[in-house]
Amino acid sequence: MTLFALGLNHHTAPLAIRERVAFGPERLMLALRDLTSRQVQEAAILSTCNRTEVYFATQEPQQAADWLANYHSLSLNEMSPYLYTYPDRDAVRHVFRVASGLDSMVLGEPQILGQVKEAMRQADEAGTLGTTLHKMFERTFAVAKEVRSTTAIGANVVSMAAASVHLAERIFERMSDQRVLFIGAGEMIELCAAHFAGTRPKQLTIANRTPARADALAERFGGDTLRLDLIADLLPKYDVVVSCTASRLPIVGLGMVERALKARRHRPMVMVDLAVPRDIEREVEALDDVFLYTVDDLAQVVASGKESRQSAVVEAESIIEDRVQGFFHWLEGREAVPVIRALRAEADRLRQQELARAAKRLARGEPPEKVLESLSHGLTNKLIHGPSRYLHEAEGDTLAQAGELVSTLFHLDRNNDH
Repeated sequence: MTLFALGLNHHTAPLAIRERVAFGPERLMLALRDLTSRQVQEAAILSTCNRTEVYFATQEPQQAADWLANYHSLSLNEMSPYLYTYPDRDAVRHVFRVASGLDSMVLGEPQILGQVKEAMRQADEAGTLGTTLHKMFERTFAVAKEVRSTTAIGANVVSMAAASVHLAERIFERMSDQRVLFIGAGEMIELCAAHFAGTRPKQLTIANRTPARADALAERFGGDTLRLDLIADLLPKYDVVVSCTASRLPIVGLGMVERALKARRHRPMVMVDLAVPRDIEREVEALDDVFLYTVDDLAQVVASGKESRQSAVVEAESIIEDRVQGFFHWLEGREAVPVIRALRAEADRLRQQELARAAKRLARGEPPEKVLESLSHGLTNKLIHGPSRYLHEAEGDTLAQAGELVSTLFHLDRNNDH
């Protein structure tokens, strides 16, 4: 039986594909039971807005790919360009990296660990979490905790999107009290929304020319939408404004912001303009109660975090690699368990035989010292019978190998030193 991780994520598949293979919470346990009825012994499913991954143990990995496509009424040809499959060590390394935040859209983000824990809980409740996956998840949580506590993986500003949050947090004590407006719905806004959603703002709104795209992002991050022509009227509601569109002319003008500040009674606003050319008029920067940041401002923040980021990633990858080795040491040890059990059972059978024989001799009145001596000799002869016969039957090159094996098993070289 081999461990596998199969799935797709924000690195490999567009949102339109990710949406089609996502599992809602209400379907997850039924899906797990259906999967494990198809030659898959153990299984867990992690389904978030950024990824759908199946962790499973089987001898036939293709079964899981076929199942995933069929379950979502997709053809395998349609889905396979976006799929990845990791076997054995690569699978364990992958789930360790996912839980540690190394594979996230937002490097080091903490929410993914809770989502992996929920995937384990669901699989356990569905009855599809076997010994191997259970141990893998236990090790996963320990690794993620170690990475977060011993490296700075979650502390560094590593992107324009992260820098936007970082700068907003300089102004506002708690982001959970703030309302955030995103103007645009492209890749950069998607990244920024992912970062800001992690701070759990009071309100998160998407305004975009294409309503369908705005609706998709708003649903993904638990927000709402706004028509572009209503921005001027509703701007006073928002404490943070992040804009990144392809407009050739500014969307937010000086007069619009002045009116918003008056309505807000000059409570501060943070405005982040990631567009080139600008979405927010340059003159807004001169207003006293506005903190306006451009692409160049954010680039300076990102640059200052690059060195520490690289160091943290290297440290995290080293920890993960070491823990992957440890997990497979445990897994390989499990393969010997049936042999160990059989060996113990055979030794106990021999013990019971000699004990019964000794009890009969004691019942006949034979001296205890003599019975004990005979018992010890009988046990010794029976226990070394197998290795002795193995050595006697070995010939040629196999004799030397047999001798080394028996010496190793019984520590004969070590015993001869005393």
